[in-house]
Amino acid sequence: MASTSRTDALPRVTCPNHPDAILVEDYRAGDMICPECGLVVGDRVIDVGSEWRTFSNDKATKDPSRVGDAQNPLLSNGDLSTMIGKGTGAASFDEFGNSKYQNRRTMSSSDRAMMNAFKEITTMADRINLPRNIVDRTNNLFKQVYEQKSLKGRANDAIASACLYIACRQEGVPRTFKEICAVSRISKKEIGRCFKLILKALETSVDLITTGDFMSRFCSNLCLPKQVQMAATHIARKAVELDLVPGRSPISVAAAAIYMASQASAEKRTQKEIGDIAGVADVTIRQSYRLIYPRAPDLFPSDFKFDTPVDKLPQL
Repeated sequence: MASTSRTDALPRVTCPNHPDAILVEDYRAGDMICPECGLVVGDRVIDVGSEWRTFSNDKATKDPSRVGDAQNPLLSNGDLSTMIGKGTGAASFDEFGNSKYQNRRTMSSSDRAMMNAFKEITTMADRINLPRNIVDRTNNLFKQVYEQKSLKGRANDAIASACLYIACRQEGVPRTFKEICAVSRISKKEIGRCFKLILKALETSVDLITTGDFMSRFCSNLCLPKQVQMAATHIARKAVELDLVPGRSPISVAAAAIYMASQASAEKRTQKEIGDIAGVADVTIRQSYRLIYPRAPDLFPSDFKFDTPVDKLPQL
């Protein structure tokens, strides 16, 4: 008989005579065989391979699989409905030529609307390289909002875009409204309205965004070295602590901090380059920069290596 040892609380089938031997699977017979002594350790092993063979003359549209898609728990019936194909033989029709077997149930309108929204969410997430966990959270948020019917009259695409924005905030990888707007067909104003309505309807909240949430991504897109990124992060944090930028959005403060750090280093970037990445106007960067410039000597980290001295920084 085969012995079963437990490693990390998971059973493992081994040969009683050679416990360290790597067993060989015979898929045709469904056996697990010890390569050292030939003992059949396990039988009736489930073959997880395909149950059909494909030939070169088979039609490309022919699907030999006898199972459907994976179950979708977000849909009302778990997406386990059965669709009967069109009959081809004489036995499929009655004497009047009508099909004997028909689909009594097709996908409901609500499921169809949710499926379309899920496809749109996946498309938007792919465009800005968001991971699967954010897509799943967005789908769950949309399902809750859709079933509550609390945003009647709003376009599903607008609700989906707002749900994606909320999911990014909740997962700790926030995106700006402009970034979400760029990958959707909805205006920034409409996404903002749906965002507020969804938070109220679901009685949920999101963490406040800070300058650090965007700093690494902006600096990476600008191809700035680690030293400049750390300096920009320190400048933005100190500016907030010293209350130099009251009422300014974290995105504009982050952009101004990046501009100041880059101008003090050898890797200089223009306001236009930073504005294109951060999604803010040049004048917005200048306004935030003017607020922090008078305290520039106090904002830089002590170990920062200046290529341009503080007193030589642009005054704008």
